[in-house]
Amino acid sequence: MPLKVLFLNCTLKRSPQVSNTRALIDKAVSLYGELDIESEIVRVVDHNVMFGVSSNEGPDDEWPVILEKIKTCDILIIASPIWFGVRSAVAQLVIERLDGTYEESNPETGQFPLYGKVGGVLVTGNEDGAHNVAAHTLFNLTHLGCTIPPNVDSYWVGPAGPGPSYLEAGGERHLYTNKTVRYMVHNTAFFAKLLKENPIPINLNQLIEEAKKESD
Repeated sequence: MPLKVLFLNCTLKRSPQVSNTRALIDKAVSLYGELDIESEIVRVVDHNVMFGVSSNEGPDDEWPVILEKIKTCDILIIASPIWFGVRSAVAQLVIERLDGTYEESNPETGQFPLYGKVGGVLVTGNEDGAHNVAAHTLFNLTHLGCTIPPNVDSYWVGPAGPGPSYLEAGGERHLYTNKTVRYMVHNTAFFAKLLKENPIPINLNQLIEEAKKESD
């Protein structure tokens, strides 16, 4: 079966406002297309995603629809702008909602729903914070079960102080960003194919039982 990548655009701007983060996503979508990998983009802020740490926070919560897309993708890319040096509130909300997947582990293996999926991150913004956003987000994804290959963060950061963002500043022609987005696409694609053909066999339930025998 063909691979599928899901981008969660964690911009604070609702559609149809222009999103600089979306512009970098579009570049990655084009590159995945060259590898015959299908892409889907969800602008999280356009949906009624409620605060919480479960997979369903009530009848008006639209997170379950997004979560189902996450569960059926092979590659999950969290794309976030930088605000005050850290990831957006929407990206933080996404990670907090994913916490609920710990309670949905496979009854036989104990693996969480994000096991077998490959994670990556895209970041746009001004001043600094790209490394902070990437480091925290990639760590969160691996803790949730994603596999994190090498070089799966790509970002564009403007100069110090308020100023033009990715689109206004011509970030689409920035060599480092264009290089690293290719690293991300090809490394995530390779590992997604690898995991599809070789599912992770680790039985977490068995390991828990082993740990209990030598723990208080």
